[in-house]
Amino acid sequence: MDWGNVTAEDLVDALREVDWSSPPRPLSEFFSRFTVPRSSSKWNSRLKCNLYYYRTNYFLLIVLILGLAFLRRPLAIVAAILTALSIAFLNDSFAGTFSEKVTRSVRQLSPHMAAKMRPALTPVIRGRPSAKRAIHICGRPRWVFVLIFSSVSFILWFVSCGLLTVLWALSFGLLATLLHASFRTPNLKARLNTFREEFRAVWRNYSEL
Repeated sequence: MDWGNVTAEDLVDALREVDWSSPPRPLSEFFSRFTVPRSSSKWNSRLKCNLYYYRTNYFLLIVLILGLAFLRRPLAIVAAILTALSIAFLNDSFAGTFSEKVTRSVRQLSPHMAAKMRPALTPVIRGRPSAKRAIHICGRPRWVFVLIFSSVSFILWFVSCGLLTVLWALSFGLLATLLHASFRTPNLKARLNTFREEFRAVWRNYSEL
């Protein structure tokens, strides 16, 4: 995959469909081999590659910075968690995994209630779904959970008066992420991971034919 030709929209689509359940990269790998990019094109390619490869590490880094900033604001911590969940629900992999784990937990307490949490079946025409399968969470459309969590988080942000704190913490976290992604030299694992994701994309397009 030529990361120099990848647009920001392509990167957002990839992050939406990527599997976030993978563990973070080791710290010994995360904090090693920093070099200055030789050109703007090299920097652009390195930035996009590192953002994709170390996505879990960057997410945990930003969460850690936000947690340290909200130690004296409990309501702001809850608001930040709800905001993060509402954003995470936009990722297909996270939404599916979350729904599966919640349904499995409910099934242990009430199998009848868990059966009601299953999404409606997608119509099938000639052995294939008639349309792209919509993402459901606990039997409800994804946008319902995104709307509820984002609305509650907005109210908590207003009550806790922690919006300025999160802006400073988020800015610091994004700056740290940008600096690391700009100067961390992509290793062989990152390049092999790129080739693997490219193969998955090609195979997914071929299977949809």
